[in-house]
Amino acid sequence: MHCSSTSAPANLTATAKPENLPFMSDIDAKKRMQGDATVGHPELAGWGPIGAPSLTDFEALAGVAIAALPAEFRALAGDTQIRIADFPDDDVIRAMKLATEFDILGLFQGVGLAHDSAVGETGRFANMIWLYRRPILDYWAEHEESLGAVVTHVLIHEIGHHFGLSDADMEEIEATAG
Repeated sequence: MHCSSTSAPANLTATAKPENLPFMSDIDAKKRMQGDATVGHPELAGWGPIGAPSLTDFEALAGVAIAALPAEFRALAGDTQIRIADFPDDDVIRAMKLATEFDILGLFQGVGLAHDSAVGETGRFANMIWLYRRPILDYWAEHEESLGAVVTHVLIHEIGHHFGLSDADMEEIEATAG
């Protein structure tokens, strides 16, 4: 579900002000306004402010996902760098003819194994896999998979398709990675 930024009609209040919430103390209201979703919910005690995973969190998820892959698959990836961005850049959006920046979860950029010997080393950029945080979070919010499973799936497909692996090969690798 995508939200648009439209204004509420004049007769409706879009956001309740803390002083209009008598069941909260001023301190609790301030915490709620600062993003602490645990206020008024004792079952969430100890969670602290809840927020979407950051770019740094995604780097950690990607590291865990890569480490869980079978050694043979990690060897195929070689020195491929994993990069995290909120969205693909405008060049990728144009080149891939995407309708929106949410239409792609990840991207392999570089030279795959099938073409490796055909491309000279001089001036070659490192192979990179891009994970796009916001589209992945959007996909995750609408599906029944864990975030780690989604990140692992995207990594396997970005590595696998570009190294000549079939969907069946990648499904087997995903099953092994857990």
